[in-house]
Parts: sequence; structure tokens; C-alpha cells
Amino acid sequence: MDEIFTEMRSLPQGYAAIVIGQGAIGTAIADALEADPRSGTVLRLSRRTTPAADVCDAETLDAAAAWAADRIDAAHLVFVATGALTLQGRGPEKALPQLDPAALLTSYRLNAVGPILALNAFRRLLSRQERSLFAALSARVGSIGDNGLGGWYGYRASKAALNQLLRTASIELARSRKQAVIAALHPGTVESALSRPFRPDGAAADGIFTPEESACRLLGVLDGLTPERSGGFFAYDGAPIPW
Repeated sequence: MDEIFTEMRSLPQGYAAIVIGQGAIGTAIADALEADPRSGTVLRLSRRTTPAADVCDAETLDAAAAWAADRIDAAHLVFVATGALTLQGRGPEKALPQLDPAALLTSYRLNAVGPILALNAFRRLLSRQERSLFAALSARVGSIGDNGLGGWYGYRASKAALNQLLRTASIELARSRKQAVIAALHPGTVESALSRPFRPDGAAADGIFTPEESACRLLGVLDGLTPERSGGFFAYDGAPIPW
């Protein structure tokens, strides 16, 4: 995908968007949407906003969804840009002896359970009459078919679980929202706090995107997806990634 994103052409003029997560990519996603001349309202939420939207706390998600419902008639785009690779000071496991049950469960809770809870809380806001989009950040390492290196047990497994949860939800939502698209998106290697310990120095290195570059690519991919491709797992260039 060589075209640079400038606007969500597939959404109606004045569309409403909600971005959950205000890390490097989430902030860049929200900034790009606010700069879109076709956008109407862009709501930014995270566990530090008021109201809070903590993907590890279903009650805050429900409250944030109720707050959003008072401000928009419907959401045309909900983007969950949360996740973590290093948890409680522990980096990704490289070998079986490094596995820790508590850390594994924390990874599942944040990277898999959190985004699907967000979808459950905000699904009532997704437009029924018009096209609606829901996306969550996944990762290529969550691909089982593309795993040739091993390691990173918790992160890989939690992202694979996320992909399955989103795929399952896409089938359910298609019954009531014929124009809805649900997608798991791989942002590439991005200059961010998440990737910094595991990438070469400098955002200009080959294959490393700035948050703004990644955000525009992801939004461009999402804009081009049809309902027939809902529930898929896609890279920043629009290519499908093996499960």
C-alpha cells in the first residue's frame, strides 16, 4: 500500500471515532483522525483520561461507553491501541524456564481480554445503518503459521488469542451490522516505548516506522477493508497475515 492516508473515504462525512489507548500509536491514530477533513468527533480515551477507559477493568469501559453515547449518536470507528510486551519489569520469555504463570495471565488479560471487553462495551455504539469499523492492535508474532523463531511465549500467545476473539466477534456482529468490519492489525515495528528495548536505535533504521507513519498506514488499510474481509488479520501494508 503506497498511497498515503489523508482521510477515511469509506466513512460518512462527519463520522465519529473513538480511540482507546494513548500511547505512541494511539495518539498518532487520534491525531490523524482529527486532521481528517471528513471527521466530525474524535474521542480520546485511556486509563488516564476522564472518564477512564482501562481495558483491564470492564466497569470503566462500560462507564466510558455510556459517556461517549451522550456525545455521539453512533460510532463509525473504534480503534483499540493498547497492549504491552514488557510487564511488571519482565521482558518477553526466550525459553521455557523463564515462564511465569502470573506474567502469562497478565499478558492475556491486557493483550487479549482487554480489547474484546472494549468491543463488548462499545459495540452498542457501532452504527447499524452505516459502515462501522472496529480495530485492535495485534502483532505479527501472534501468527502461529508465521512462527519460525519461537520465544516470546506470553506475547505471542496473547496476540494469537486476541486474533481468535476478534474473528469470533466479527461473525456475531455481522448478523446485526451488515456493514461492520472488525480487524486485527499489525502496526510493524514502531518507534515506541513498547519496541524500544527490542529494536535498533533510531526511527530511521530500515523497517522501523514513526508512530505517525504506522498510524496512517493502519488507517489506510482499515479504510479499504470490505465487510467480506471482517475478522481478518492484516499487516500495515494491507497484506493478510497467516493465523
